[in-house]
Amino acid sequence: MKRTVFLLSTFFSSFVFTPLTYAEQWQTLLDKNLSQWDTYLSYKHKKSYDGSVPKDADGNPIAPIGLNTGNDIYRVFTVAEHNGEPVLRISGEVYGAITSKAVYRNYHLLAQFRWGGKKWPPRLDLLRDSGILYHAIGENGQEHFRTWMLSQEFQIMHGHVGDYWNQITSAMDVRAFTPEYIMNPIADESQPFLKVGYGENIKGLVLRKENAEKPLGEWNTVELICFEGQSLHIVNGKLVMVLKNSRYNKDGVTLPLDEGKIQIQSEAAEVFYKNIKIKQLDQMPEQYRQYF
Repeated sequence: MKRTVFLLSTFFSSFVFTPLTYAEQWQTLLDKNLSQWDTYLSYKHKKSYDGSVPKDADGNPIAPIGLNTGNDIYRVFTVAEHNGEPVLRISGEVYGAITSKAVYRNYHLLAQFRWGGKKWPPRLDLLRDSGILYHAIGENGQEHFRTWMLSQEFQIMHGHVGDYWNQITSAMDVRAFTPEYIMNPIADESQPFLKVGYGENIKGLVLRKENAEKPLGEWNTVELICFEGQSLHIVNGKLVMVLKNSRYNKDGVTLPLDEGKIQIQSEAAEVFYKNIKIKQLDQMPEQYRQYF
């Protein structure tokens, strides 16, 4: 019996890209202690926020709460067990993010999320908002809200799950319809690649191909596939965006942005995440190569 098991094991291991081997490579990223993540908190932004450094009543600049500090007081990021699995609650009350301790390149990320009921200033009258930032590099607090790293964004927003935002000086090429007037580009894999982001004629937002989000309160599955500067945004099994040529500008020089940390945003809305996992890729999965 042992010899039979050994022979079968040897047979399957020889096929590097078989579905069985591929499926066994998942690494779970979420546990009750958030042991694979750092936390960062910046500010409780007000509706009047204009992108400048927040100041106190005397006009003095306020420092951000900071890295791996303050969460025990504000409890923005907490993990509880539900039905035997860890579930991350992000309160949204303070802008911030959990940030992977590891740097990733060429991977398939999967996560499930659902919205909670709470919203906070400055988004009380706006849509619920969060996001997954990928290829995140540098210091926190570089962008408008003085909170996140230079990165690319897989938008998690009610009704807009899968949108693309650039962060700071990042840019990408996105398969999308050419926009007119004040319209934003709308993603569609049948269209040519448009240059979007820092230094391009089209600035930082591309709308997902379609709204594939489930009704409010239900769990959604999002997948991010990244390989050598190419990426795919997938929502509940539907491909909603195709992107390539991930890059950023540093001191006037364009550089590739194809690896970095992963951040999950706290952005003024309560949201829950579970089943966060990742697996490394040796190639773009075959069913998606046609888009590049």
